[in-house]
Amino acid sequence: MATEAGAARSARAITLVALLLAVSGCERSPPAGTDGGVACDVDNGGLELPAGFCALVVTDHLAGARHLVVSEDGDVYVSLRIPRLDFGGIAALRDSDHDGRADLVEQFGKEGGVGIALHGGYLYFGADARILRYRREPGELVPAAAPEVVVDGFPAGEYHSARTFAFTPDGGLLVNVGAPSNACQIEDRVPGSAGRAPCPELRTAAGIWRYAADALGQHHPGDGQRHASGIRHVLAVDRSPADGELYVIQHGRDELHQNWPASYDARQGQQLPAEEMLRVRAGDDFGWPYCYFDGRVQRRVLAPEYGGDGVTQGRCDSYPSPVAALPAHAGPNAMVFYRGDQFPARYRDGAFVALHGTYLRADGSRAGSQVAFIPMPAGGGAGAWEVFAQLAAGDAPGAGPAYRPTGLALGPDGSLYVADSESGRVWRIVYPSGP
Repeated sequence: MATEAGAARSARAITLVALLLAVSGCERSPPAGTDGGVACDVDNGGLELPAGFCALVVTDHLAGARHLVVSEDGDVYVSLRIPRLDFGGIAALRDSDHDGRADLVEQFGKEGGVGIALHGGYLYFGADARILRYRREPGELVPAAAPEVVVDGFPAGEYHSARTFAFTPDGGLLVNVGAPSNACQIEDRVPGSAGRAPCPELRTAAGIWRYAADALGQHHPGDGQRHASGIRHVLAVDRSPADGELYVIQHGRDELHQNWPASYDARQGQQLPAEEMLRVRAGDDFGWPYCYFDGRVQRRVLAPEYGGDGVTQGRCDSYPSPVAALPAHAGPNAMVFYRGDQFPARYRDGAFVALHGTYLRADGSRAGSQVAFIPMPAGGGAGAWEVFAQLAAGDAPGAGPAYRPTGLALGPDGSLYVADSESGRVWRIVYPSGP
């Protein structure tokens, strides 16, 4: 791995090699596909997958790995939540011998973050306080140009400060701004503390804000527009290829039992609320902090901070229902709709979701720590979610999982890439026999 100066030298060297190859008429080959002979690991790198699928480890030990994106020529960029020393907040991976595994790994950038995407010739990156972009020239692995600031002024260093985003066809940049609290209480996470009404956090957070994707020097919130409100925090964001709409999966609120034991027992605290998959349109309001979604009865109910008792619905029937409901506290940290044609047809347009997993429960169980799949049949709606990839458990009794998925991306050949936050592993999942 390289320091900032070393990364710059590596970038210049890589660019020179690319130019020499172009002059000689020998450009980089496209990434190896399932017919290109990539060999899966015998144990699928610690993944349990449906019949017909297999996986290989692309790289390992990327400290703080979060989201990732794959370029058209097969380079992989992984966001790192906390940059280690001066190595940088983005890891760039290249498979130069086309065996499916990264043989060149570089790090660059001075800030850590979560959201990362390629758009219009730029690599966009979501640091906590701002959205940056790097110009990515053909053949470059590490961008030589300095980053540009697209939007600045987001609250950093607060609860739910991770920045994720998506693009719209008409040039918009939709940015998640998470709520800086659990349920907008007067005293956050204090038992019995009432909620503030109206919740002042909704003015600048707890929703999706729209900015211009190609404009520089914008500032939150003055230069943006509130696109949608009442969303506590989302890391899983993507636009559907089927209907073009933005979908997100909300991290639901916590501590119903701890803060309101008269209304919720310990088991209810573990089961509530559902993690909601939302179809988000301009002007939508999904009811946080006043309401939450009870997946057991499939309806929104009034939050205890606002007079609820776990049953009363009150004003909550006026907010849109989720498209799908996932288990409570499962930690949906990434989502990608399947746009490829390598996997069987049933996966087309459906959503893969990285469930990072919650804390260990009293009974030793844990929600999440797996990659889920949500079918999205033609005509709208969503099917029941299912486990697609189960990750290996840790060796120590009572220990958490050895791996926790936190990022998802599609390769140009339709492979599914998965990033892990525990050991910093990146997998590539393929379907070798074809659809």
